[in-house]
Amino acid sequence: MSYNVGIMGATGAVGKEIIEVLHERNFPVEQLRLFASERSAGKTIDTLFGSITIENADMADYSQLNIAFFAISGDWSKKNAEKATSADCYVIDNSSAFRYDDKVPLVVPEINADAIGNSKLIANPNCTTAIAAIPLYALHKKYGLKKVIISTYQATSGAGAAGMSELTEETKNYLEGKEVKNKVFAHPIAFNTIPHIDSFQENDYTREEMKVVWETRKIFSEPDIPISCTCVRIPTMRVHGESIVIETERSIDPVDAKKLLGQVEGIELKDDIEHNIYPMPLNATKKYDVEVGRIRQNLVFGDHGLEFFVCGDQILKGAALNAVQIAEKL
Repeated sequence: MSYNVGIMGATGAVGKEIIEVLHERNFPVEQLRLFASERSAGKTIDTLFGSITIENADMADYSQLNIAFFAISGDWSKKNAEKATSADCYVIDNSSAFRYDDKVPLVVPEINADAIGNSKLIANPNCTTAIAAIPLYALHKKYGLKKVIISTYQATSGAGAAGMSELTEETKNYLEGKEVKNKVFAHPIAFNTIPHIDSFQENDYTREEMKVVWETRKIFSEPDIPISCTCVRIPTMRVHGESIVIETERSIDPVDAKKLLGQVEGIELKDDIEHNIYPMPLNATKKYDVEVGRIRQNLVFGDHGLEFFVCGDQILKGAALNAVQIAEKL
């Protein structure tokens, strides 16, 4: 059986990546239709599925689609999701519009595919959450998570094409001795790190940091796990890195943890410090699996603590790949 598939926001970074992932994974596409804003409608783009003319997303007829990937703004998703599901079209939404809605499953397929149930609307998690969730869940199942502390090193692509462009242009300006400016980020990103992603909340955490807390708890069905996160934007192009510290309910041995993580679907173990092998953005770029390494006993929590580093392509596992994997589970 094959399916009529639509991508809303097909001209954006995630939309383009979804097209590639559908092709690479041989998803059974009968017809692929691409949608974007009225401004882009009518343009024809070359894809791995042939030349396709972009349609106006606001005018989409969902009765002609089986699955719609929403890679578009949250406000737009809120206005259009019910229109799609009422037409018997599955919606996989990449925005934050429905992630915290108790009626909408938030899914990382390797962890909680069963949560989809009969829902026609499925939410894709935030990219930072999706990358951390796979190793964390494997460790939680065996050892029990008592506390989780995360520090992120997030690429400019997390802010879309405009973020990557700002890094390129302002790095060039810096090296040429010109004035370095910022529009996308709160401060200049070239040769800088910015501990500020998304808006600050009442508790002085940013919304990006709280997304990791809220979403991890929902995906794990563990509403009380203590989680703290600090999110930092760094001047890299693609792939988020995350330093993760956990305290566990049961004693944990790093050697056993390595064996466990090396067998988990969606993880590539990169842990050979004698040969300087560990997760890095350059190696994890365009890779489906999340790299995990630097696995060691945490000095604070002792034999009930573990520390490790992960790198994951946030446009893939953090967005496009995870969305297509959800579609495969349907």
